[in-house]
Amino acid sequence: MPKVSSVIVPYATYLRVYEPLAAFPEPERDHWARYARRPDRPSYQDELRRSLADLVPTPPIAVPVHESGDAFVLEVDGVVCVCPWRTRLRGWQALGELGEELPRPVLEAVLPEVVRRQAALDYERWLTRNPDARPWIRTATWQVPLSWFVLVSDEERRFDKGSGEVPPALRYRTPMVEARRRVARALRALKEAMDEGPLIDGLVDVGRWLEEFHPRSLVELDYGGLVHTLPAGELEEDHSAADVAEGIAALRSGDGVAAGEAYARLVERWRSVRNRRSAN
Repeated sequence: MPKVSSVIVPYATYLRVYEPLAAFPEPERDHWARYARRPDRPSYQDELRRSLADLVPTPPIAVPVHESGDAFVLEVDGVVCVCPWRTRLRGWQALGELGEELPRPVLEAVLPEVVRRQAALDYERWLTRNPDARPWIRTATWQVPLSWFVLVSDEERRFDKGSGEVPPALRYRTPMVEARRRVARALRALKEAMDEGPLIDGLVDVGRWLEEFHPRSLVELDYGGLVHTLPAGELEEDHSAADVAEGIAALRSGDGVAAGEAYARLVERWRSVRNRRSAN
């Protein structure tokens, strides 16, 4: 197994949904039940390594030829929950967003136009056969969208400093019913305080996505590779979910000053990350 230090870690964060086995129809349910019993299930780093390996060939593989049969697995209170990778679907969706993320010369160097065009055609054909498909994992680069912090609470925060070759980790995990409730309450507060805005749009989007899953699912917010952009001390003191909750509570009570202060803390905390993105 390669050392963590030898792996090129993209600065991406993840929002994952783990659904109970009961949410899957047969024969998929049986597949995941057997998969969950495997002792050699791949890790977060394994998924990353496989994704990066596809970029090595010439021309690079923009989207896997076959859909992944892997998943992340959790067992909570005796209930097995799985989060399918769906690497192929996520690759297609990410490919559509690359034009907004990268300058055209860089995009051409990473994925030539002929490769992108073929992948887009493949996706269109696949969608006609799978119109209701949706991923269990959402990804953001160089940031944690503020709307994601709305889904979780500071009490659900879990920080692991890491040691040796094990990198630090910062994750939140919450029941689906709590995540949906927080989205609904935040939307009410925001719509009463403002007409529109990116936070409202983001919350509406993520709320619709959450409605696609089983009510007994679990939602996980993972800082992923972004932990490598933040000094250990700053990472340990990062309580962005608490600041977002405080800001929304202030809006609900009509305290614009307190809401502004909470927002200012968020801006200050994430400025260093934005600066590093610009430097790259």
